Order: sequence, then structure tokens, then C-alpha cells
Amino acid sequence: MNIVLNKEKVLHSIVMQLRISSDEFQRLYEGTAKEVSARSIDGRRIRFPANILRPFVTHLGISGIFCIHFDDNNRFQRIEKID
Repeated sequence: MNIVLNKEKVLHSIVMQLRISSDEFQRLYEGTAKEVSARSIDGRRIRFPANILRPFVTHLGISGIFCIHFDDNNRFQRIEKID
């Protein structure tokens, strides 16, 4: 998915469903694992730093549908929970 912000800048995004238990995320938080690997809803494989998920952690872990937005250079811009 691409979102055009103006004529020059396009924001690319990828949507995925995540279910990460609190135990699994604890490993990410402690630094044992630094990246999350997931498959998007359209089948693409994506890896991203675990720390971008911290705002969404509950005592049960992380669960929901998320959209990660990237710039033209595939640099992380923001993540949002959409469900």
C-alpha cells in the first residue's frame, strides 16, 4: 500500500497481524532477540526492530493488526495499531 503525502513524498506501508506472548516479548525486551519477523497480510516477509512495538505491550503481550509506514528509502516512519 502507498500513501501519497504530496507530489514528492510517498509513504509505503505494510499491514500484518501479530500475536506475541508476554514471555516472547520479554526476550525481545531483554535484548535476547532484537528483531521481529512477521508475514504481512499480503504474504510479504518483514523484519523490524522489536522496540517499535513497546507502546502496544500489555500484560498479555502484543496482539492485533498493525500498519508500519516507511519512507521512500524504506526507513521506518511510524507504526499504528489498526485493530
